[in-house]
Amino acid sequence: MVEPIKAVIWDMGGVILRTSGEESRRELASEFKVSTDFLYKLVFNSPNAEKATVGLISETEHWNIVADTLGISRERIQELQDRFWAKDFIDKELVQFIKNLKQKYKTGLLSNAWSGARQSLYHRNDWDLVFQYSMFSYEVRMRKPDAQIFERILELMEVTAGETIFVDDLIENINGANAVGINGIQYKSTQQVISDVSERLSYQA
Repeated sequence: MVEPIKAVIWDMGGVILRTSGEESRRELASEFKVSTDFLYKLVFNSPNAEKATVGLISETEHWNIVADTLGISRERIQELQDRFWAKDFIDKELVQFIKNLKQKYKTGLLSNAWSGARQSLYHRNDWDLVFQYSMFSYEVRMRKPDAQIFERILELMEVTAGETIFVDDLIENINGANAVGINGIQYKSTQQVISDVSERLSYQA
């Protein structure tokens, strides 16, 4: 028997917050004489990025290490960050869809993120109007796709795994959610994920 859905949890980066182009990052890589792949790994997938994701070091400490590796003075770190994130944008259509879901379902945000993410995101956007619950990896010292972080947010939202949909762009995170019994839906495009979530919810209409 299919359990009725009571909650929909969303990833942030790569789903709601995406980048519209890689030009600025390619320019940065060229300027500092490294490959774009190296720059991405340094920022997102280095050992220090992993530490920042689970709150073992601060975002500031992480960017200091990035700057040191690239040979950039500390005075230029803000410029580096501004240029690296220059093409990021919020998917307003998807945000509106989630706002509409909030009328009938619990809505949650579950993000692997560095310290300061909550303050930065909530300062610039009215996320309280979109998400009733939110959890960032650095706050709980665990990250997706670990089972514990999924179990923690289910406990916070007071729902069971079978009552929950989870949306993420990374298949390893979807697999992690599925492993604890959550209904995972991989984000590939805005229209696709709206359709897939709506279809899953329609089973109980």
